[in-house]
Amino acid sequence: MKNKLVFFLMTVLLFHASHVTADKTILAGGCFWCMEADYEKLEGVTDVVSGFTGGTAKNPTYYGDHKGHFEAVEITYDPDKVSYKQLIEYFWVNIDPFDELGQFCDKGHEYLTAIFVANETERKIAEESKRKVIEQFPNQRVVTPILNASTFYPIKGDEIHHQDYYIKSPIRYKIYRWNCGRDKRLKEIWGDKAMKLPTASP
Repeated sequence: MKNKLVFFLMTVLLFHASHVTADKTILAGGCFWCMEADYEKLEGVTDVVSGFTGGTAKNPTYYGDHKGHFEAVEITYDPDKVSYKQLIEYFWVNIDPFDELGQFCDKGHEYLTAIFVANETERKIAEESKRKVIEQFPNQRVVTPILNASTFYPIKGDEIHHQDYYIKSPIRYKIYRWNCGRDKRLKEIWGDKAMKLPTASP
């Protein structure tokens, strides 16, 4: 009986520990298919969910009302393996921070970029990272805003096929990404840093 009690307590503690180390953040970088595919490559990222945020419409949908919302991803990560700073550094080299109309071939408010911060610590990190990007490109205007996090609405129901789209429809996804010119433009902006996974320790 004693051994069973010890085993039960250890199981509870391990379950609790695996959850208290998980953090979440929300980023908008244009097409959420691409953002999801890019962030799921990162070690320490445990889940990436496509959805909408930042607007006033309740329960926005892809084919319906999503006025004022950004296409975004909610990223769940282990801060012991990848830091918030690394996630933000990776964000910049996966977007065009100068595009005020959308991202790449996708235009419209829903495709604009944004960093959504949940607290002052995240805001300071995001602002410092943006300052470095501005310094790197003194002759261009960085339009990506840093906004307070708001309700995130995950893709669901009849539109759930948008989640993990790059896995469910790999050929269509690759054709879309190529035709949209995303990777070509990223390399034009960032050179060898484009789409590069952060290697620094958290």
